[in-house]
Amino acid sequence: MNRDLDSLVRTLRASGGDTAAVEVTSAAGGLPISLTSSLSALANLAGGGTIILGLDERAGFRPVPLADPQALKQGLAAKARAYTPPVRLSIEDGMVDGQPVIVARVQECDPSAKPCRVTASGDGYLRGYDGDFLLSDVEVQGFLAARRPPLFDRRPVDGADPDDLDPDLIASYLTTVRARDSTGLGRFTDDAELLRRAGVTVAGGQPTTAGLLALGLHPQQFFPRFVIRAAAEPRPQDSSAVRARNQVTITGPIPRMLDAALDWARRTFDTKIVENPGGSVTDEPAYPLLAFREIIANALIHRDLDDWSQAFAVEVRLRRDRLVVTNPGGLHGITVDRLGHDAVTSARNGLLVGICQHVRTPGSGGRVIEALAGGIPTITQELSSHALPPAQFIDAGIRFTVLLRPTTGAARSRPPLGATELRILEALTPAPQTVAGLQAALGLSAPNIRKALRNLRNRGLAHQDGGQGRPTTYRITAATN
Repeated sequence: MNRDLDSLVRTLRASGGDTAAVEVTSAAGGLPISLTSSLSALANLAGGGTIILGLDERAGFRPVPLADPQALKQGLAAKARAYTPPVRLSIEDGMVDGQPVIVARVQECDPSAKPCRVTASGDGYLRGYDGDFLLSDVEVQGFLAARRPPLFDRRPVDGADPDDLDPDLIASYLTTVRARDSTGLGRFTDDAELLRRAGVTVAGGQPTTAGLLALGLHPQQFFPRFVIRAAAEPRPQDSSAVRARNQVTITGPIPRMLDAALDWARRTFDTKIVENPGGSVTDEPAYPLLAFREIIANALIHRDLDDWSQAFAVEVRLRRDRLVVTNPGGLHGITVDRLGHDAVTSARNGLLVGICQHVRTPGSGGRVIEALAGGIPTITQELSSHALPPAQFIDAGIRFTVLLRPTTGAARSRPPLGATELRILEALTPAPQTVAGLQAALGLSAPNIRKALRNLRNRGLAHQDGGQGRPTTYRITAATN
């Protein structure tokens, strides 16, 4: 166990903060209140997670003395029973730098019983890549819906008819099917019959959800939030009034959205001039476009299509120190640790995947997907060939996130601001706020907010006013960097 713990601590120190599956606390004054949300969030996380007591994150994850380790272990075990269903833990002693720590492995809650909630309050939490988030009512519905097999891409779309399908995309699709699957689906000579048997339409020509999303003229007429929302963080030289740059909402069927997302990336990603071995000079984007394309294609095709997810878009956020792509719906039929290692083609939206493997993008003419489990290996290979760190995949059960990071000297010398810290800075921009005000505005737990505020104050980015009997507020003191 200590070998695994040593490896985990090295990873934490290299990243400069907790990871999605690991929560670290010093516990110098006893069990912190923040563990209430963390136990629920880790139990709801695919694969569960780990809690380490006895390390100080602000001191580079160095050990701190534990006054009464036995009492901490007993308290943690008792706390785990205060959830519905109870959190399952295995608690062990460990050593870091020759000092004792406590390691608690939190097992994932059975999907049929999710979400795991605090019994007293009924609150459930979701683990993000930078903290715990209170589940909204819609997200609770997402967990409940995940208890059933996902067949939502097969449903006919109310109000849609054959005229809502894109004639150009349909013609290209039919040609590709007949060329690539001539003895199977392609043997049906009647176009209407082929589309029906492929699941693009149902009897009478009414499009299915999968057919409309892959081959529709404008799917957003029926699914307003089946879009990509992309934006980049302002550069240091931008005016302080600039909140975001190149902010767009991308609409259309999947192949056209994929083309548009790549156009956005070409306009938005920073580039560097690279001299090739043959003497030619080219511009190389900060993140490889092929890897980005695979990430976006996966997000569009594997996003959840149930009613609960209709309010959520695929989100792309380019920060100065990372690229974040998030879609509603977690992995289905596979776990994060198997991504890219097994030739597994399990899909949340099987019908949509089957259609899209024969759909070509109008811009490049390339297929949207190969459906051969090659997307993750392509991402890994592209990042490696561009000397970038591996992608970080975070499955939160009802939300899936991909993180890409650069390898600039600035990123290595100083840990980047986390998502919670950036959201708090944004909320503090118009005016000072209290912790309660930030809770109401952001939907975050108070312990997470206080932790992020401490980090911002330590970096000189936020200032605390009041205290000692007076209302405590926080305000921005500098721009993020």
